[in-house]
Amino acid sequence: QVQLVESGGGLAQPGGSLRLSCAGSGGIFSIYSMGWYHQAPGKQRELVATITSDNNTNYADSVKGRFTISRDNAKNTVYLQMDSLKPEDTALYLCNADLKTMSGRRFFLWGRGTQVTVSS
Repeated sequence: QVQLVESGGGLAQPGGSLRLSCAGSGGIFSIYSMGWYHQAPGKQRELVATITSDNNTNYADSVKGRFTISRDNAKNTVYLQMDSLKPEDTALYLCNADLKTMSGRRFFLWGRGTQVTVSS
């Protein structure tokens, strides 16, 4: 079964750092774009950052200069380095991938998310 599993969330103090990982597994042939989104309670899911297969990146204005997205194609993994964290970064962080399976199916897949809480 194809799946994305996020890890690395937790509690951080304002100004601190966290590094999120999202690993794909289960018969993946190729991953095209990958991205991170966040969703705070009672709010809509919002884009944080995306990265294409040739490493072109895009960031939400609110995280530019603080967060860095990267990927390891050999491991089917995308990372989000989060620095200078703010309380307003508190949310469930989910990854997304545009992928193709070994059987030739292509679709967008979501992980279940990892919680990030920024508080003193």
